[in-house]
Amino acid sequence: MGLQKCGVNVNRAFKELKAHGSIEFPCAGYSELYTSQFDSIVPWHWHEEMEIVYVRKGTVKLQIPGRCCELKEGDCFVINGNILHYAEASLSSELQSLVFGAALITGSQESVYAQKYMMPLMNTSFDGYWLEGEENGALIEGFLKAFEALAFDLPGFEFTVREGLSRICFFLYQQFQEEIREGGGSLNQDGIRIRKMLDYIQEHFREDIMLVDIAREAGIGERECLRCFQRTIQLSPMQYLLKYRIMQGADLLIKDPSISVSEAAALCGFDSPSNFAKMFKRFYNSTPREYRRLNPGG
Repeated sequence: MGLQKCGVNVNRAFKELKAHGSIEFPCAGYSELYTSQFDSIVPWHWHEEMEIVYVRKGTVKLQIPGRCCELKEGDCFVINGNILHYAEASLSSELQSLVFGAALITGSQESVYAQKYMMPLMNTSFDGYWLEGEENGALIEGFLKAFEALAFDLPGFEFTVREGLSRICFFLYQQFQEEIREGGGSLNQDGIRIRKMLDYIQEHFREDIMLVDIAREAGIGERECLRCFQRTIQLSPMQYLLKYRIMQGADLLIKDPSISVSEAAALCGFDSPSNFAKMFKRFYNSTPREYRRLNPGG
């Protein structure tokens, strides 16, 4: 089957649009080597499938709403379906991941695997689980065998992948078994609110957005908006807005060589090119023109 090409393409609600695998085999593998500061960020996004990320080399700061983990070489992190996540890799880091639908494990939705194990697990408070290399060696070894089998299209890779991922899912089920017995977790209100507010920022980032506008989108006050952002993504709303504007500006500079720095600044909501250049250098450690020169054609 081999690996799919990396790259995150999201809609207005930050849901990833890429299909992971196929109906017949709902699983895809990815491998990415991060060699410069310009390509080391995986932006906030989510997808219906679960994902397991393995740090083959280097270190990675991985965030889900309310949690930030510094993963080291040899660690895995499991992200539940429908959970926002973000990552920053150190230079010369290498990540491998498998993104898979629950159907890979369960078969039909009526099976015992779906009804007894996967559906109850995915509806608990489980948002992400850190598998440290020193403590969870057997499970991580199973992941690596699964990844290798898929990457190199080994005979019967489908069985190897399903077995390795099934063991990890059963381990997670055991970790949340008490909560499952008690009836599962409650709806994550912060997760619902933050998606609405990030969606609003993405749609209106070119405009003169105020804190009250962002808070209103989630039906909460300004103070609760600030607290919600801090609890989930550890940034204030305005810090996130600034970062998003800068990232959109960087994308414009690469995708459209004809656009000037001044035009990019205006299109991204900045009141002046000098302010855009100042903030750009703070985030990328280079001026917009230097960034464009170092990244011809993306």
